[in-house]
Amino acid sequence: MDWGKENRMSKVIKPDGKCFYLAMDHGYFQGPTTRLENVGQAATPLLEFVDALFVTRGVLRSQISPKVNTSIILRVSGGTSMVGGDLANEAVTTSIDEILRLNASAVGVSVFVGSDYEHQTILNLANLVNICEPYGIPVMAVTAVGLELEKRDARYLALACRICAEIGASVVKTYYCENFQKVVNSCPVPVVIAGGPKTENDFEVLEFVYQGMQDGAIGVNLGRNIWQNSQPQAMARALQGVIHESLTPNEAFELYQSYEQEKSH
Repeated sequence: MDWGKENRMSKVIKPDGKCFYLAMDHGYFQGPTTRLENVGQAATPLLEFVDALFVTRGVLRSQISPKVNTSIILRVSGGTSMVGGDLANEAVTTSIDEILRLNASAVGVSVFVGSDYEHQTILNLANLVNICEPYGIPVMAVTAVGLELEKRDARYLALACRICAEIGASVVKTYYCENFQKVVNSCPVPVVIAGGPKTENDFEVLEFVYQGMQDGAIGVNLGRNIWQNSQPQAMARALQGVIHESLTPNEAFELYQSYEQEKSH
């Protein structure tokens, strides 16, 4: 691995081999999202706990301070919306010049395996790798399922992750599922866990992240389960404990509750 790429990878995967990414790119297809109406305000109190922030160039330029120390993973695919025909009909939206100009540590692109736009989105990934590799920029592939949530099983996700790795992704973001070890063990590059819809309760978040880490994921890329939480800082601190301090769900939940109580006094 060349020095530049290794340096960028070290910013998004920490010396312990783990990572905690904060996903705030939802507006690229959802528009204004509850508690993400102003990304800058939502992100600022959480950045001390996370290793990288996943955002679009528009939000980065308009709402995130250039003086921030947190690494940036740039969302570089899009072209669809919740009110359009098919969320899978994405293209690469951001040029290599923009990626370099914004000093991104890595970029992220969605791949919709099994959709009508499978070929297109796999080639989006391939072309992005071809463009980014000469500059040492890691590419994170996101195994997206659009609105078809039933696709989140180990057989499908293992297929999707393996294809992304074979095409050249440096990291793959995917959903946690039953038999998650099958997904991780068949993927030759690091796997990070996506959050998906907001969970029923706070403990459930800590539990699936802990189990995913036990099953071989190197970390998470979570959004709604943090910034839509009633105490986002407490949840971010608890997840940091699970990821980087090997806390159990019970220990992390105690940390969540104590952090929440300290802030309320």
